[in-house]
Amino acid sequence: MARIAVIVGHPRAGSFCEALGEAYVRGARAGGHEVTLIKLSGLHFDPVLRHGFVRDQPLEPDLVPAQAAIGAAGHTVWIWPLWLGFPPALLKGFLERILTAGFAFEKIEAPPFYKPLLTGRTARVIVTMQMPAWMFRLLAGARAARTFSKQILEFIGIRPVRRTYLGMVDHVDDAKRRRWLAQIEAMGRDAR
Repeated sequence: MARIAVIVGHPRAGSFCEALGEAYVRGARAGGHEVTLIKLSGLHFDPVLRHGFVRDQPLEPDLVPAQAAIGAAGHTVWIWPLWLGFPPALLKGFLERILTAGFAFEKIEAPPFYKPLLTGRTARVIVTMQMPAWMFRLLAGARAARTFSKQILEFIGIRPVRRTYLGMVDHVDDAKRRRWLAQIEAMGRDAR
């Protein structure tokens, strides 16, 4: 049994990203895994790190259980839409607020000047987009997802990070969406 946290980074409730998150959760629970679903659309917090990393900013009540669920998870699933080449700003703000020193990393005096604290964990990043997925990989180099994986998740010790890209989400038919939901549900059952 795995302990999993699923984070849906779409700021709008009822999005296809949310449906993907719920499908993963269904699969994970059917597979006997313990899973927590975190929908950023329903959280209330200031997404701005007001003092940078110079001093602490207390977590709002909605962020405390979210941070605890991510800290307790052996596997995290991050689901977000590609907007203007990056994840939505709300997801970036969420990450800046919860991935704090002492929780996600520890500052040290010698290079590389930090020690990751969330080691021994894995992740899956699922990105939805308007462009074809092949175009995101080939022409855009999947930069946003690679940066998310390398500069955020691997920075704090989470690896390996696997990625899934779903392209043309607003242009596919319901049958294709159902196949995607079934694919993501199967990932949940297998905790991958």
